[in-house]
Amino acid sequence: MRQLIVIALVVISALLSSGAAPRWEAVDAPGRIFTEQRSDPEWTDVAVRDGHIYVISQREVNVKVFTILGQLISQETLPAGTHRLHMSAKGIYILKIGTTTRRVTI
Repeated sequence: MRQLIVIALVVISALLSSGAAPRWEAVDAPGRIFTEQRSDPEWTDVAVRDGHIYVISQREVNVKVFTILGQLISQETLPAGTHRLHMSAKGIYILKIGTTTRRVTI
């Protein structure tokens, strides 16, 4: 019985360590995702393409990604520029970018 508990704990810890939180990466703006040009220097835009969430901002922003059930998936402060986050699971996600909240579907 003790061996079974030890094996279960090892398997659970291995599964938890392999499910690391997704990380944002800086990228060049992908072609034709962002079609609007804005003169406001404080704007931030969000797009979804090919299983990635793209955030483009002219300033540093704090971004949080939640599942539709409210579980925090990712939290990071992104510098100005274009960044993407690969989402391995399809579904509905909630993005909180600064004080703005957006819903995205993968």
